[in-house]
Amino acid sequence: MSFLKLFRRKSLSTILQQGGDGEHSGLNKVLTVKDLTFFGIAAIIGGGTFSAIGNACFSGGPAVVLLYIMCAIACGFTAMCYAEFASRVPVSGSAYTYAYVSFGELFAWIIGWALIMEYSIGNIYIAFSWSGYFTNLLETFGVHLPEWLTINYKSAQDAFVAGKGNEGLMAWQNAPSIAGLKIIFDLPAVVINLLITYLVYRGTKESKNFSNVMVYIKLAIILLVIIVGAFYIDIDNWTPFMPNGFSGVMGGVSAVFFAYIGFDAVSTLAEESKNPQRDLPKGMIYSLAICTVVFIVLALVITGMVSYELLGVSDPLAEIFALKGVKWMLFIVSIAAVVAMTSVLLVFQMGQPRIWMTMSRDGLMPKKFSEIHPKYKTPGFATIVTGLVVGIPIFFTDENFVLDFTSIGTLFAFVLVCGGVLMLSPQSESELVERATKGKFRIPYVNSKFIFPLMVIIATGLTINFIPDFFTTILDFSTNKLATNIPMIVFLLVCAVMMVLSFTKNLSLIPLLGLISCCYLLTGMAVSNWMWFGCWLVIGLIFYFIYGYKNSKLNLNRQEE
Repeated sequence: MSFLKLFRRKSLSTILQQGGDGEHSGLNKVLTVKDLTFFGIAAIIGGGTFSAIGNACFSGGPAVVLLYIMCAIACGFTAMCYAEFASRVPVSGSAYTYAYVSFGELFAWIIGWALIMEYSIGNIYIAFSWSGYFTNLLETFGVHLPEWLTINYKSAQDAFVAGKGNEGLMAWQNAPSIAGLKIIFDLPAVVINLLITYLVYRGTKESKNFSNVMVYIKLAIILLVIIVGAFYIDIDNWTPFMPNGFSGVMGGVSAVFFAYIGFDAVSTLAEESKNPQRDLPKGMIYSLAICTVVFIVLALVITGMVSYELLGVSDPLAEIFALKGVKWMLFIVSIAAVVAMTSVLLVFQMGQPRIWMTMSRDGLMPKKFSEIHPKYKTPGFATIVTGLVVGIPIFFTDENFVLDFTSIGTLFAFVLVCGGVLMLSPQSESELVERATKGKFRIPYVNSKFIFPLMVIIATGLTINFIPDFFTTILDFSTNKLATNIPMIVFLLVCAVMMVLSFTKNLSLIPLLGLISCCYLLTGMAVSNWMWFGCWLVIGLIFYFIYGYKNSKLNLNRQEE
């Protein structure tokens, strides 16, 4: 095995020939910039808005808005990098395809494998959150499901062992048994996964219409939540602004970043867009900007209505109105949550099959994954497998593990996308003129030669001034602190290396800032998250070397030559 073959790249001409007008045409091109923007909003406003925001506020207090702004900036830079790739490589595959162009096959596989964490595993968390709100909605109509059909097995078992948690305890005590095994599973989560899988299997046009209607509904209801909640704000709840310090703010990074996951799913719909090189960038950036404003205002409202200490629940928007006695809003919030999370499930369930489809085209996945349904014009087999990948773990995992697992995989993909833009070959003057005349997106070039080193120096000075013991703490290599300090040490080394490269290579500032900001957010991940992520990557690499390396189209083509 040649080491250099691991980094073989696909040429842009080959990818463009395969991805829509060439050998793999067949997907319906029906999406406009409005549809793509709505798909982005559909993917972003969901579990992070109606569920994860509570844990983020509980950890960081009102200052969590700073983390939302930080994540928005990181995602903004990353969105521009996605947009640059989408303009130059307008095919399905998202970050996987972009990595294949810039870093080579091994990194492309790693990204494709990591994106499973974002789309498929992320949908497990959304399905659990959807189930909680849907169950509450049924209760308002007098319909009560047994507890053993509304909670996952692991959560019920943990509640029994800990001796607390009413729903989990009741589920464990009342569940029927077969051969000594208690029958406990989240029925609503399983059912919604089946329904969404069927809808995505049927077609993009049907999914588009369904998604657009849901976006209108949930934006209208969220606006109502903000307006009604504003009348119950007590500004004393914003004091102290940062009750748990900056470490508490960063402790919510998984939950906050999870709220932004989804805008990149738009890039998987390139081959179903009418004008992907113009519309994909607009769709991603518009949806990200709209959702950032919603998140910041919503965080200020809920932390102003009640103390942050009361928000560590799975349904914070329902909780704040329950505490204020506004019972009629509980019903509306439950409807909004069910609609919002349904649209997230839809978009993510569309994204994953299209990544597998692209990997299959390249020979890294079995050929069956790239088959297009002759009637519905969707990657049918890949869609069914995605439904299974989401549905089966619902029976044995829990939402907290899934939340952290999803965020770290997505951030890792974002880092490589930003790095990939830095490695893209510069375009000729004629190509730049063509992109400008046809309205195609291009990242403005700002030379980072002096700007980025200056920014690092200023940031270092501010850190020393406001957090005098920062570097002393980070450089503490004692046994109990080494593991938690390693991510920050690696981040500082990355900053130092990029300072040198920016000065010597005249790197573009925007993708460089995207890379650095995403790397910084990764430092907020717990040690256990890194361990699970490492295990996931090892499993993926084993599959690649057993199957993907030998069956890669690039490998087979060179053997033929």
